[in-house]
Amino acid sequence: MQRGLIMAGFLLVGIGVSRPWSTRLRLGRLPGDFYWRSDTVAVYVPLATSLIVSLVPGLVLWYPRR
Repeated sequence: MQRGLIMAGFLLVGIGVSRPWSTRLRLGRLPGDFYWRSDTVAVYVPLATSLIVSLVPGLVLWYPRR
């Protein structure tokens, strides 16, 4: 339990530190991210960004166990 909380804390710190670099990598503005806007409604669906954000850590964690 304690180890999991410590790892979650490190993860949150890592996300906070990497935030400035995410703007340089154009995360959130990739070609697969959709944005629809009408007079009263705006909808943003970050498909490409969410795929990259989920695949990269998954591959990083999977590789050492292989």
